[in-house]
Amino acid sequence: MNFILRVILLLLGLVFAASLAVAALLLAAVWGVRYAWGRVTGKPVTPWVMRFNPRSGFDRFRHSAQQPAEPTAADVVSARARGESVRSPVVLGPADDVTDVRARPVRGD
Repeated sequence: MNFILRVILLLLGLVFAASLAVAALLLAAVWGVRYAWGRVTGKPVTPWVMRFNPRSGFDRFRHSAQQPAEPTAADVVSARARGESVRSPVVLGPADDVTDVRARPVRGD
């Protein structure tokens, strides 16, 4: 029984290897026909590559993070209802306006 299982697995491996070889040969034949057709017609043969640039997705998100997003209409309405600035819900004033902090002398140890 063990011998039969090994023979079956060997045959399955050979079938798989043969199918990979046939697929590679078909791909090489298609490339060859495409190259020959390009030589006959005199047109340049462009390589088969990805039709999109994967870097463009990363660039889009990186650039959007650098530019501040425009506030939505709901943000504008709610900010105006609270009496806050439309650009930012938190308005920072100058540092001289801080009144709840007392400066303490620095102790030297």
